[in-house]
Amino acid sequence: MVFCHLSVPKLEGGNLVEEIKRGIAVWSGTIIFGRRIGGGHVTDARTAIRGHPFGGLCCEQKTYDTNESAPWLVNCDERELFTTFGRPNCVTLKWQSKDCSRPFIAPRCFRFQISDHALHLHGGDPTMYERFWRQMGDKTTITIPGWQSMSYLSDTSKICWFLEPEFGTEVVRLHKVVGNAVVEGRYIVVGTGSSQLILAALYALSSPDAAEPISVVSAAPYYSSYPSMADYQKSGLYQWAGDAEKFNKEGPYIELVTSPNNPDGYRRQSMVNRSQGLLIHDLAYYWPQYTPISSPSDHDLTLFTVSKSTGHAGMRIGWALVKDKEVAKKMTKFIELNTIGVSKDSQLRAAKVLKAVSDSCEEEKQKDGESFFKYSYNLMAQRWKQLREVVEAGDMFSLPQFSPAFCNFFGKVTEPQPAFVWLKCEKDVEDCETFLRGHKIITRSGIQFGASPKYVRISLLDTDETFIQLIERLSAIHERE
Repeated sequence: MVFCHLSVPKLEGGNLVEEIKRGIAVWSGTIIFGRRIGGGHVTDARTAIRGHPFGGLCCEQKTYDTNESAPWLVNCDERELFTTFGRPNCVTLKWQSKDCSRPFIAPRCFRFQISDHALHLHGGDPTMYERFWRQMGDKTTITIPGWQSMSYLSDTSKICWFLEPEFGTEVVRLHKVVGNAVVEGRYIVVGTGSSQLILAALYALSSPDAAEPISVVSAAPYYSSYPSMADYQKSGLYQWAGDAEKFNKEGPYIELVTSPNNPDGYRRQSMVNRSQGLLIHDLAYYWPQYTPISSPSDHDLTLFTVSKSTGHAGMRIGWALVKDKEVAKKMTKFIELNTIGVSKDSQLRAAKVLKAVSDSCEEEKQKDGESFFKYSYNLMAQRWKQLREVVEAGDMFSLPQFSPAFCNFFGKVTEPQPAFVWLKCEKDVEDCETFLRGHKIITRSGIQFGASPKYVRISLLDTDETFIQLIERLSAIHERE
């Protein structure tokens, strides 16, 4: 068996594809074309050729043998290297090593984009967290025997009878570790994501005997799904009434308060403030990677979700902290009628993930390691820094400005770094969504949030590869315009 040793060259540019074909190298370690760079992958040939600093670490200096299982194969007998990924927009590379006695460069996980495809950033799929959870290995792995979780029931002594005790325990623990919510004197209601819990809360706060549906409002720019959630089923209990700041109807109302707000990232309080108002606080983003944790939230009805706290959107798990017993009962009844409870398998998996998050926070204090929130905070900080640098390099766009505040969780002053970018197109661009679509950046128009079409919401939660391409395309717009 023959071994080849991999090493790191300093390249100064040139034609990337030709360099690869000649076996000269791509990148490794922390240098690309002589520049030091951060984490992630270079995914665009233009990025790599220009030696742009938004690249990443691809392979370590070490020795690989010909039988190692990997997306590539080094075989010095045949003096060839193959990389294959079997995914769209990637190319399989093959080239020869002139001399196996000299360092041979194998770009493990090299992704060379050959398609100028559209970037779909209108949603909020939190795939940027995948790398952290891969590093966790078996710490979040669970095995569920075939006989387990067969009953509808979990704990009939609780109001929310389908709440798995293990999940409830980890919810309480996590909030105490982070310090972002009061859990004493609260009932926990689990739901299939916070979306189901919003509907359950609207149902619970509405009166079945009212002469007309109760008004549902939220201050613009509001979460784009609130209007459709309120009106989709044309319920006789509640109906969407628009922007809370413009609401002037007398009588009871329900106000949805999202803080930090989706889409613009600002901290929010209720806007209407009348005696007959009922509040639902949607705190999906009140976690330390997105905003300073200034104090525990202490509200009558507060919603959280696994999808934005840990990135596990596919679990479809959210939870409500409810002060009033009767409201908790009505929310539970809604979920019972809607889905006869919430998946036990998802709850057990979510409990394992929340436990891993809390454990990482406690281990960080003891061993000076890196907790989930520290990792996530640093990643978000890096993305916002790169984004601001690109936006401020021209005059086509503008971004919100946030005020730093002391974060009790980190024990220092931090700045908000929202999960979404509330981007404004300047100059004579009136329809920002259409303008960016023309540059193959798919966003969500400000109109859907009750705001001006000069604004769009862009997700910052996608993969490193997608984020790098976003930065490249925004930079290219500056160059063209």
